[in-house]
Amino acid sequence: MLSSQASAALQNAQLYEQIKKAMEEESQLLEVTTAISRELHLYPLLLKIMETTTEILEADRSTLFMYDEKTDTLWSIVAQGEDIREIRIPSNKGIAGFVFTNGELVNIPDAYQDARFNPEVDKKTGYRTKSILCMPVMNKAGKTIGIIQVLNKRGGPFTTVDEKRLRAFSAQASIAIENAKLFDDVLNMKNYNESMLESMSNGVITLDADNKIVKCNSAALRIFQVRAEEMIDLKSTDFFKGTNGWIANRVTQVMISGIPDITMDTEYDLPGGKTVSINMTIVPLMNVKKESMGSMLIFEDITQEKRLKGTMARYMTKEVAEKLLETGEAVLGGQLQEATILFSDIRSFTTISEKLGASDTVSMLNEYFSIMVDIIFKYNGILDKYIGDAILAVFGAPFSSGEDEDNAIKAAIDMMRALFEFNAKRAAEGKEPIDIGIGVNTDYVISGNIGSMKRMDYTVIGDGVNLASRLEGANKYYHSKILISEFTKGRLRGNYLFREVDRIKVKGKHQPVSVYEVLDFHNEQSFPHLLEAIDYFGEGLELYKSRKWAESMKKFEEVLSLNSHDGLSGIYIERCRYFIDNPPDERWDDVWVMKSK
Repeated sequence: MLSSQASAALQNAQLYEQIKKAMEEESQLLEVTTAISRELHLYPLLLKIMETTTEILEADRSTLFMYDEKTDTLWSIVAQGEDIREIRIPSNKGIAGFVFTNGELVNIPDAYQDARFNPEVDKKTGYRTKSILCMPVMNKAGKTIGIIQVLNKRGGPFTTVDEKRLRAFSAQASIAIENAKLFDDVLNMKNYNESMLESMSNGVITLDADNKIVKCNSAALRIFQVRAEEMIDLKSTDFFKGTNGWIANRVTQVMISGIPDITMDTEYDLPGGKTVSINMTIVPLMNVKKESMGSMLIFEDITQEKRLKGTMARYMTKEVAEKLLETGEAVLGGQLQEATILFSDIRSFTTISEKLGASDTVSMLNEYFSIMVDIIFKYNGILDKYIGDAILAVFGAPFSSGEDEDNAIKAAIDMMRALFEFNAKRAAEGKEPIDIGIGVNTDYVISGNIGSMKRMDYTVIGDGVNLASRLEGANKYYHSKILISEFTKGRLRGNYLFREVDRIKVKGKHQPVSVYEVLDFHNEQSFPHLLEAIDYFGEGLELYKSRKWAESMKKFEEVLSLNSHDGLSGIYIERCRYFIDNPPDERWDDVWVMKSK
């Protein structure tokens, strides 16, 4: 009887311990699910889920794998363990892949006895997996969004009670994950919108349905010269008042009509008697039910500085325009500085325009100028002006880049290469090709705003500009494409293919100038055996300067044997023949006088 009573007492004690333990687990589960339901940030939430899963199931570790649709992989946002930070596996591989693909719970007492287990992860991490409990995590729509995998239960394999606990906890975790992801998406969108708002150069102000100012970006504060606290929470009628009251009236009209309002080039009165020129757009803000929820005002600052910048951007790169505006008007007033001038012109343009007609001529010029000016801007050049079909560009004014000569040469080379493509396109359309010449010179020029009080242009003038123009014209005589002066060549930092062409006196100049032809734009088709030809031509020119006419002529003939279209060698052959029959006197200095422009 004593033994019977002891047995009953022992059973009651065991039952009490079981009930107590179950109540503690339920209380713990309730406490955790309440905690995770309040956590809105995804990473802390997942960390809490994994810690709780491991603790509740008395396991060694647990991992939550989320599905990445872009890569079709399962990857762990949180993996417990010393060295594990992320595990990424194909969505159909291993135990996790099986559970994700089939949506079934898997309880494996011995992982290495199951063919679905992938031991590669253990080999990589050095961890020994024994028992596994793996369950899909589904959202409220029944779509599997990931899996929870719990490893190595302490004291033996996972039981059916563990399965029920994990299933209940997984359902709660799924809801929390979806909420956290939604919160993160909303937060990211909010941050994105605010970053975008702050990055805008235009001022933006948003108002709610009661016409109170809710948000304004930095550009709006700068335009109106106020602090945020002087604007936020004010009604539009309280902020836009006095001479600016018309803006509040426009806002009210937009709110009533639901029709956007645009006001161009108007004045806004700032504190202290100053004014700013603005373009203003007011648009209504609607919710998904098409109900008014406020309005948004967009202000574009078009004061003199911005207008000047917009105008100058047509003639120079944005960076040069900004630097010029920062420096002020003193630079525009006129200064003497060294610059490199590029002058280009279309050959036989009058004949071309007569064949094309007015409309096609304008179309061709617009396309041609667009290509060439983009190249000039690419190398930090300034478009000085169009002179009919000619282009005058400046490198180094009003500010030197330190590489102005190289930039000008690179621009000239790219212009010729672009012309090849331009002509190939015209040929494919059955149109005649065009030809251009380019002259480049470096010299001191006068730069500044030049003109009348009603119309002024930023330009450069001086002998340096004239020489660039003469070199461009000299291309016709020498059958060349790009001619540069000795002043430009002497300052080049890069390596280029060129040959000395001649020492000339151009019209209007008394001092001779050595002239060089740039050849980098050629290919084997346009100039066969270029390097050999340059060597032979250089030898021929030295013999020519030494009055060895016959030997010089042979060298130039060697060039023609390599490239029969080299007109420059043909010119020197004719000169050699002339000097053989008519030797010059001792005063001959190998200078050629250009009779025409």
